[in-house]
Amino acid sequence: MRIDDTRPIWIQLADSFRSRITNGTWKPGEKIPSVRDLAIEAGTNPNTVQRALTALDEEGLTIPKRTAGRFVATDDAALRTLRGDDARAAASTYIRACRALGVEKEDAHRLLDERWDTDSEHTGGIPS
Repeated sequence: MRIDDTRPIWIQLADSFRSRITNGTWKPGEKIPSVRDLAIEAGTNPNTVQRALTALDEEGLTIPKRTAGRFVATDDAALRTLRGDDARAAASTYIRACRALGVEKEDAHRLLDERWDTDSEHTGGIPS
């Protein structure tokens, strides 16, 4: 993970962890790595990782269990909401880029349709 100096690290970590949930790296009901392991992976303080994970707990995306660790929530509604939010943000980015390039709406739709199947074949069904 590349750290962006303009945003707090814990927010960047929380975003990264959310992505792991939405893209299926961390599956519903699965135990996630320990705070210590995630801190080593990110090269940051465990307290910073804990703060990021607490944010996910508060959002209902993860469930801490005192002696067993932390698990990805199995609440489909929370996951659908998160994926929907991410998809809307990606769509907005795509729309802005197309408008900046002068691409018409119909052409933007066509390009998206063309790429959808091609990209899905190479990413296990998850468009890149």
